[in-house]
Amino acid sequence: MNSSWIVSQRGKRNAVDPLRPYAWLVEKERTALGKIEDMATIFLTNKECSFTCLMCDLWKNTTEVSVPTGSISAQIEWALSQMPEAKHLKLYNSGSFFDERAIAERDYQRIASLIEHFETVIVEAHPNLINEKCLRFRDLLKPELEVAVGLETAHPEVLHKLNKQMTLEDFSKGVEYLLDQNIRSRAFILLRPPFMSETEGIYWAKRSLDLAFETGVDCCTIIPVRPGNGAMDLLMKSGDFKVPAIRSLETVLDYGISLGKGRVFADVWDLKLFSTCGFCLDKRTERLIKMNLQQKQMPKISCSCDCHDAVG
Repeated sequence: MNSSWIVSQRGKRNAVDPLRPYAWLVEKERTALGKIEDMATIFLTNKECSFTCLMCDLWKNTTEVSVPTGSISAQIEWALSQMPEAKHLKLYNSGSFFDERAIAERDYQRIASLIEHFETVIVEAHPNLINEKCLRFRDLLKPELEVAVGLETAHPEVLHKLNKQMTLEDFSKGVEYLLDQNIRSRAFILLRPPFMSETEGIYWAKRSLDLAFETGVDCCTIIPVRPGNGAMDLLMKSGDFKVPAIRSLETVLDYGISLGKGRVFADVWDLKLFSTCGFCLDKRTERLIKMNLQQKQMPKISCSCDCHDAVG
């Protein structure tokens, strides 16, 4: 699957304002120190990511060209004026923070001054864009810097098909570079990307957790793969993709927490997409949220339903 084909399957972008983030939120998260505290997230309006991944739908809220100098800091300033106070901040820009075509390095100082009251700040980066720019941004900050990196899957052939334009070695090198510089990292891991059965999706999500922690990340987020970006919908029709079951997400989260090697979170956004049972959905969602915060395994939900074809 190449970039041209992926782009050709898309619909229209949403209308966005380069001087406003397209969304923001504040939610609870368990920190590296084991505290449950408020985490603010600003979803910055930015140029589309330079890497065209098969499963990505973040392009829907991006611009086709780089936003003007000062736009990102203006978005952050506006969002902070609207949001309740929080100790921690995620700056997610639908791509890589250290991509010069997305966020110019000359904007770093203003951004750093706006967020100096936070304890930590988390940004996203493609492993091939983790370099000295990370250090220059880090050196301007009062908060501790953490970098979120998309591993996606430890399955090398599927990773290639995702058009991520990276290898497992690239991921390891990026995380090791951060580790050498005393910069924390977290990994995004996909649950059942295309070209996998449900059983394979569970297996490879577990192996991805193993690889991420062995490489040196502090935290992993498991993201069940969704349709809706055009390409994924076509793969669903062809039988090359099926949404994972909520029980599979529970299975992988249980496994990740049992490792005791770092925090493991389940992405709980719109979980109704992954369940066929309205009776147990709320209970399963509540359990996943509690496990995210407590980082402990909870009693499993018992229900007579068969949510897809998940296996343990």
